[in-house]
Amino acid sequence: MTLQALDPQTNIADLADFVAASPTSFHAAAQSARRLTAAGFIELQESQLWGDEAATGKHFVVRDGAIIAWIGSPTHQSYRVLGAHTDSPGFKVKPASSVRTLAWNQVGVEVYGGPLLNSWLDRELRLAGRLTVLVNGQLETRLVATDAIARIPQLAIHLDREANAGLKLDKQGNLYPVWGFGDSRGDVLAYLAERAEGGALDPAAIVGYDLLFADAQTPRTFGENGELFASGRLDNLSSVHAGLTALQRVAEAGTVGNHSLMFAAFDHEEIGSETRSGAAGPFLEDVLVRLSEARGESPAVYRRSVAESVCLSADAGHLAHPNYVGHHDTSVRPVPGGGPLLKINANQRYATDSVGAGIFAQACAKAGVPYQQFVSNNNVPCGSTIGPITATRLGMRTVDVGVGLLSMHSAREMVSVADMAHLTGAIEGFFTI
Repeated sequence: MTLQALDPQTNIADLADFVAASPTSFHAAAQSARRLTAAGFIELQESQLWGDEAATGKHFVVRDGAIIAWIGSPTHQSYRVLGAHTDSPGFKVKPASSVRTLAWNQVGVEVYGGPLLNSWLDRELRLAGRLTVLVNGQLETRLVATDAIARIPQLAIHLDREANAGLKLDKQGNLYPVWGFGDSRGDVLAYLAERAEGGALDPAAIVGYDLLFADAQTPRTFGENGELFASGRLDNLSSVHAGLTALQRVAEAGTVGNHSLMFAAFDHEEIGSETRSGAAGPFLEDVLVRLSEARGESPAVYRRSVAESVCLSADAGHLAHPNYVGHHDTSVRPVPGGGPLLKINANQRYATDSVGAGIFAQACAKAGVPYQQFVSNNNVPCGSTIGPITATRLGMRTVDVGVGLLSMHSAREMVSVADMAHLTGAIEGFFTI
């Protein structure tokens, strides 16, 4: 199978649109579903029985802020799974959403995951997520997203002369966003109810919500030749977009071999993945089992299929930082434009082994894209990904990869434009080897 080369500038413009439309995991799943539907994929509902047609053709299923899509092979023997996650670190709205302090209207928030707290100060923020409402005795959910609405203002240096010596932020006292003052209404749920997708709601009908703040600044390229890209939520919408784009392009090419192809974007990776829509939950296994049943396979045949399958766990990684060279390994220092990272860790914080490394090398060679290795400085332990979770839960060989960033977990991260195209190409190669 030969795919037309992906234009890096066209790809990065599409990533910018995708991020702007995906301020939360729920929006990322919904945006992925819209794109898949436009590409001819058919949505299935978990609450319904799936017929044998689910095992072939192009389908997807959404579970809250997670989505799994696949192209079934008529001669299915195993899966090629691209795993990613839809959530990012930030601030989630508390049950006491509206707070009044002095003359200021604020929003009560709780820290979600491990954001770089200082990066969220003094920038305009959006508020977005999911509202659960009770209407005529029936529960339903509505997505909602605002434009720039709030800001977390930093204390002036005149009032904290030691701020530049070491800024310390109290998570309870210093991080509530400001969104109004004076005689304004100050009821954030009422404000959101007026702007819900599908039409305005009665605020009294809101019985629950999952709301998070996101950077309101438009994603954009920058640099001498526009070779760099800055955006919120690149960890990990960079991988979600790359996997989604690769699956769509392979589907358009129209040739699938003996491997069924799968795109699995989970929620809640930043807080441990142990949820119904996280990688440690049953979502992927549920789909795999149901597809095996749709093919009429025995449990033994299903297990053989999983044993022959491979998961490419794609999550953003670290480029070597020019201002903090000592924080990186002395000899393995990934550079922008060098291609996606093959992530390796002796303690299996990344799931890559030598066979998996060979599979990724084969995929990149097939796509004609470069790649580079990443390993942590021994004094700076690395984080982890969905990779070891998937490998442990399913016994599926898993390889950890991802595009390299600077400013990971900042409100606004940065990446090489070329590397985003390289990552998509590597995933296409993985799908077609």
